[in-house]
Amino acid sequence: MPPMATELSTTYGEVTERLIEHYARRSKGLGLLIIEHSYVTLNGKLSPRQLGIYDDALIPGLRRLTKRIHYFGMLVAIQINHAGLEAEKEVTGKEPVGPSNPVFKHGVGRELRPEEIESLIEAFVQAARRGVKAGFDAIEVHGAHGFLLNQFLSPLTNKRRDRYGGPLENRMRFPLSIVARVREEIGGSLLLYRLGADDMEPGGFGIEEAKQFAKTLASGGVDIIDVSGGLCGSSPSQLQGRQGYFVPLAEAIKGVVEVPVIGVGGITQPEFADKIVRENRVDLVAIGRALLNDPDWTIKARERLKTGV
Repeated sequence: MPPMATELSTTYGEVTERLIEHYARRSKGLGLLIIEHSYVTLNGKLSPRQLGIYDDALIPGLRRLTKRIHYFGMLVAIQINHAGLEAEKEVTGKEPVGPSNPVFKHGVGRELRPEEIESLIEAFVQAARRGVKAGFDAIEVHGAHGFLLNQFLSPLTNKRRDRYGGPLENRMRFPLSIVARVREEIGGSLLLYRLGADDMEPGGFGIEEAKQFAKTLASGGVDIIDVSGGLCGSSPSQLQGRQGYFVPLAEAIKGVVEVPVIGVGGITQPEFADKIVRENRVDLVAIGRALLNDPDWTIKARERLKTGV
């Protein structure tokens, strides 16, 4: 199950019983459950009731969540994120920040100073530490859907002239620094990276640069690459109606790395999910909206593939 925001937390980002029940209801039969994106700093919060992982005081609630999921024998990950220029002052009370002054979609925010970038790297590391302490088996760093790390990678949103901007080597410096530090922090726990492999905008980050970046992620200690969209978001309008719409991107990434790759994108049919794994197009399949609509989707899918009914 991929990370999907629920807005079931408190306004401080705390775990609630409703959030625990939401995930517990969908845990039976999964191989890996990835909990929704959780903000690593207050100015990186996206929505009023987004789940948080920015403070040690949140660890006990997160531990209750992992304990409940582990009851069903499931592995559970948490996705850590900073919204960057997608954050809104009405939600955070702070001015949005990003790689550059806004030049794409939004017109509000400011460019991060180098010392602030260093602080944000540490914020991701501390969030990962909290995740491990709370009992998560894996940490997923969110680098897709137009959020901060994706903003640094994309030439459309990163117009910096220092060591964090310009050629791909510089644009990927910030996310790679986070990956390196998080890898060191979490030890033997699994490390995933949600890669926005295509902005689907002229002049944006695309699959060729994504393949180069993916190879660097894999060599830098990422265990699984979770492939999705870039600035286009998780459900680009031009791809709707096509089952597995991000699978071609995942397949391209799988062709250049040795680590497992997750495919996603409007997958609803068990036969399709089974087929793309058997054909070696992806290693893992993420089922999102179908699991939101039917918490028993996985159990039913296994039975359908087993019996043909």
